[in-house]
Amino acid sequence: MRAMVAERLGEPDVLIPADLPDPTPGPGQTLLEVEAAGLNFADAERLRGAYLPPQLPFIPGGEVVGRGPDGRRMLAFTSSGLATMALVKDPVEIPEDLPAGAALALLVQGLTAWHLLRTAARIVPGETVAVNAAAGGVGHLAIQLAKEFGAGRVIGTASTPDKRALVLQLGADAAISGEADGYAERIREANDGAFADVILDAVGGPVFGAGPHALAPFGRLITYGTSGGIDPTPLDPGVLSERNIAVGGYWLGAHLRMPGSRAAAPLHDLLALTASGRIQPMVGAEYPLDQAATALTALISRRTTGKVILRVT
Repeated sequence: MRAMVAERLGEPDVLIPADLPDPTPGPGQTLLEVEAAGLNFADAERLRGAYLPPQLPFIPGGEVVGRGPDGRRMLAFTSSGLATMALVKDPVEIPEDLPAGAALALLVQGLTAWHLLRTAARIVPGETVAVNAAAGGVGHLAIQLAKEFGAGRVIGTASTPDKRALVLQLGADAAISGEADGYAERIREANDGAFADVILDAVGGPVFGAGPHALAPFGRLITYGTSGGIDPTPLDPGVLSERNIAVGGYWLGAHLRMPGSRAAAPLHDLLALTASGRIQPMVGAEYPLDQAATALTALISRRTTGKVILRVT
């Protein structure tokens, strides 16, 4: 098989193409012929050794669409997806007419958006939801799912006018600049003078720090990443109690490892919503497998929108 391999830790440019023996399935595993692989921020973190430190050399990539030995088209998590063949467990069959990029957008990003709203923030119909980095992989789905789950008003933040226009096309009621300075004031202006009930943040740093000041009483700020590359400063507990607000975190990887965690039911929900056209997963860019380093660099530099995938076959 052909694969993108990291023989040392570092930035995406450590990835090199290699020809390797096809993997052999073990108990409970299925070997897929990979059609496309998805890219995530976690892939860059693994390359740096900051997330689930790998044993070198290794093949990154956590999700694939491919065909099993019986020819069925499947979507699945994996540990070595940037290759023409991948071992998976518990694959889910997907329709032939579902584009690979749309399917891959539903796995990590879609499940994260679903659980951010349902499980972590526990959205209540009629609430105002603000989504930071709303043109990104999780953000663009969180905008649509918030509407689907009954949000009264949805506000998306994005860094450029083009991205803000896209956020409005996705169904947001308002799109605003996402920098920390003036964040609370812009949220209030976009929400008819009121603050948000829920804020979903993957930017971190000072943007995360601005979040509590943009929340209504009993609001919830949920962090699920630090794509801005700056760790948040500690929050003053007094701010939380004075405003009766809560701060929480969410990480899909840890959730899926919990006994009784829910993946299949929300994923089938996402597939049904996509099939009916009620949500539209967005593919931002497709690259050939050998350009994995270029694709991952574009992703972590926040130059992309929607889902970034590698086309394998």
